[in-house]
Amino acid sequence: MATLKDQLTVNLLKEEQSPQNKITVVGVGAVGMACAISILSKDLADELALADVTEDKLKGETMALQHGSLVLRTPKIVSGKDCHVTANSTLVIITAGPRQQEGESRLHLVQRHVNFFTFIIPNVVKYSPNCKVLIVSNPVDILTYVAWKISGFPKNRVIGSGCHLDSARFRYLMGERLGVHPSSCQGWVLGEHGDSSVSVWSEVNVAGVSLKSLHPNLGTDADKEQWKEVHKQMVDSAYEVIELKGYRSWAIGLSVADLAESMMKNLRRVHPISTMIKGPYGIKDDVFLSVPCILGQNGISDVVKVTLTPEEEARLKKSTDTRWGIQKELQF
Repeated sequence: MATLKDQLTVNLLKEEQSPQNKITVVGVGAVGMACAISILSKDLADELALADVTEDKLKGETMALQHGSLVLRTPKIVSGKDCHVTANSTLVIITAGPRQQEGESRLHLVQRHVNFFTFIIPNVVKYSPNCKVLIVSNPVDILTYVAWKISGFPKNRVIGSGCHLDSARFRYLMGERLGVHPSSCQGWVLGEHGDSSVSVWSEVNVAGVSLKSLHPNLGTDADKEQWKEVHKQMVDSAYEVIELKGYRSWAIGLSVADLAESMMKNLRRVHPISTMIKGPYGIKDDVFLSVPCILGQNGISDVVKVTLTPEEEARLKKSTDTRWGIQKELQF
């Protein structure tokens, strides 16, 4: 007897086609789900996959998204504990790992994450050998290095979210002081995603007008307006959010979706994201740090050469030394 589906439709396509623009999010914690909902809101994929080892939560979060399918334009939302659910992904976003605790440095998390990466990254490579991998888990720069080493992928296809969110926070705080929308405030935060990040005051501008030219002491200890505090606020705000609500999520999810959009739509926009930066700025070790990168369908195609002051370059080098001192001790 023919089913209702058979009576309603005429099947012209006997084999299910593989997705053309599949995104996988590994980890369905607060950050992973913020990434998922932000990606869905931008209509970036024809299939979204969620992967996690916590089966009940994974099933519940998947159902919650599927039940909203009526107002979404992503036709397929799937999930699974087994890594085969990630197969044929264009982009795999890694958010999973132990949650950073209040007052805990990102660097203290590293070895706990490395053990997880030695399991998940080979499976990503197995099921999606042509994908791009976007690392969000902290400490993001070191874990991007770990993912690159384990995957065997070329460096352009292993990307860390890096200082993309730091720069967004920096521009927001600048805009608050100036009474200008953040999109009109141009400024970079480079180096480590974390305490040793470098705000590039020499390049800060609004509508092309260099703030340094108007206020030569900008960002220095001699600055009577204490603009240097903006950088401290930017660093401290991440910890403050954890203290106030217990975790971070929404800003990270929106930031990650912005990076995903550049890749899925081949926009070739410039983002301050973590890449292997051996060579420029006198850096001699295999470290991943945030610099302005052109991001498109093949991942990172180019690095934009920013002119730094000697002090900024010295701080970037110090950030590099911090990363390398930990990386060279890792076991994986």
